[in-house]
Amino acid sequence: MKRGHDRTRPSRDTARPSRRVRPARDTAREPRPARDSALRRVAREARPFLRARTGAILRLAGWSLLEFAQTFLSGYGVARALDDGFLAGRPATGLLWLAVAAVAVLPAVLAARGVFGRLADLVEPLRDGLVRRAVARALSGALGRGGDVSTRSLSQVTHQSEIARDGWAGLVLTLRSFVFTAAGAVTGLLALSPALLLIVLPPLVLGAALFVGTLPPMAARQRAYLAADEAYAAHAGELAASVRDIAAAGTAEPTVDRSRALAETQLAASRSLARWSAVRVVALAVCGRFPPLLLLLGAPWLLRNGLTPGGLVGALTYLTQALAPAVQALMTMLGTAGGRLVVVLDRFTDAPPPPADAPRPPAEALPPAADAPRPAVDAPISPAADGSPPPHNGARATPVAELHAVSFAYGPRAHPVLDRLSLTVGAGEHLAVVGPSGSGKSTLAAVLAGTERPTGGAVRWRGRPARPADATSVRVLLPQHAYVFSGSLRDNLRYLRPDVGDREIAAMAQAVGLDALLSRLGSLDADVEPERLSQGERQLVALGRAYLAAPPLLILDEATSRLDPAAETRAELAFAALPGALVVVAHRLSSARRADRTLVMDGPRTRCGTHGELLRSSALYRDLSGLWEPEDEPDEADATPEPKAPEEERPRGGEQAVTANPPPSPV
Repeated sequence: MKRGHDRTRPSRDTARPSRRVRPARDTAREPRPARDSALRRVAREARPFLRARTGAILRLAGWSLLEFAQTFLSGYGVARALDDGFLAGRPATGLLWLAVAAVAVLPAVLAARGVFGRLADLVEPLRDGLVRRAVARALSGALGRGGDVSTRSLSQVTHQSEIARDGWAGLVLTLRSFVFTAAGAVTGLLALSPALLLIVLPPLVLGAALFVGTLPPMAARQRAYLAADEAYAAHAGELAASVRDIAAAGTAEPTVDRSRALAETQLAASRSLARWSAVRVVALAVCGRFPPLLLLLGAPWLLRNGLTPGGLVGALTYLTQALAPAVQALMTMLGTAGGRLVVVLDRFTDAPPPPADAPRPPAEALPPAADAPRPAVDAPISPAADGSPPPHNGARATPVAELHAVSFAYGPRAHPVLDRLSLTVGAGEHLAVVGPSGSGKSTLAAVLAGTERPTGGAVRWRGRPARPADATSVRVLLPQHAYVFSGSLRDNLRYLRPDVGDREIAAMAQAVGLDALLSRLGSLDADVEPERLSQGERQLVALGRAYLAAPPLLILDEATSRLDPAAETRAELAFAALPGALVVVAHRLSSARRADRTLVMDGPRTRCGTHGELLRSSALYRDLSGLWEPEDEPDEADATPEPKAPEEERPRGGEQAVTANPPPSPV
């Protein structure tokens, strides 16, 4: 793979290949066999829990017997009231049976009170056990990861355990009610006429089987939908933070294609879920609507075979007032809260992670830094994708980047941040950009890198108009917030140039100052957790990545702001030794002193020159020099002697490369 092609991506390019960006490993979750479904895992954990609480289950069933009696008497009392009372000419008897059916509701009310009292014996131990398990996992994981407690454990303790408790309570209540209501109704139907079961049971069994059959595919579709939703949300979050890098890499079209593919996957998953939901509706209709309809259709046959009119009305009472509501409540509960309960409980079924093992020897040790050859300063740079010849360090006739009367404003009526600015950056030149906050330094870096289009003027790279297709072969832009992904240190460093060898990486680490981090991590194959790196360490990783890419134009937009002065000096000197041009948006004066030229951004009073020239010609630069003289900043090592003949001194390249003749501007 050619180097010119490998330095095609900025350090925070969002459109990075997923095969190199590995998600952070969650040590609390071990891989499981695909055939071991969530329901089986939860059932395996539930059996010992329920066996230990057999007494609480029996007490709950004892109180539920009152509900069984109430259901039985509701239909049987109506049947006897008609057959033995009103239809037999004995209204008093009919009223007595109706009174019995009505009074049976009172014990059911007492049963509800007893049921809720016994419910706590099943629900609260579950929540307590889940909290203990989550805390144990968090403590074990913290000990294994050096004190790091994941947000997953916090969510399990505070939120997921409450979801499990509420879902478990609702499932126990609904399942208990269905079992004893169905038992009471079936017993009543048998008491009225066993032939009723021939009409009622087939649709109930068919609907229940259809509903149970939808549970596995519904769970699979629900997981697929949630996975697609999470994938799209993660992709959207990355895009929101990386729009600038997408433009820098010229990868807008692949990024849009990726977004479209994720959206279509989510849409397909939601449609599949909706189709299976429709099947569930059919199952509910078969269970709840078909039995009364079949009972009415079969009424003539039942009446001819001994069923009384009161028995027919009593059977309808069982179906419409007891069985249908109980079946619908159970199916609704299993289809909604039951599914959530299984998902949440499944996240608690994995065992706490083991303590951290002793660090294993690195799979591939780095060669000693002293033996590693440093890249030659005059190493050739591969040609660009368009076939244009690479710039040579000695031939500066064709600048690597040019701005011709460039203007830029963030709106049609906004004051221009850049106003008819002309700038030439020669091949191999070291240019520093300084100025107060809001003066347009980052805007200049974005325009120079091609991530922002100027509102006026032209940008040229290596003598040609800047085009997005050429961006990745010309420049690398490092912003202040460095991008480091979860994966090995080797993958992070080789991100822009996958074919780089370990010797070049070792030379880079010594040159840029990454050797201390490499020693701390142990090897190139050590896993990098971005959240455990300091901001300065992240910037060093991004700097090492750009150093290995060695682009014709490297733009550091305060990319060393989190480094101390000595580390910043070491990194900038390493980049200055490379053959490519270096543009540094500086936040310390030492960066300007090390540069060949310095561009002072001061609205319409833009100045460019050497350190000594600017001290004499720019009042703002003199002010900045006074502000940027901290006691700990290296002076002698970084300062460049002031020239003795400033009148004849010109910038590198043989011409004054910056002009600005704008009208007065408040920027």
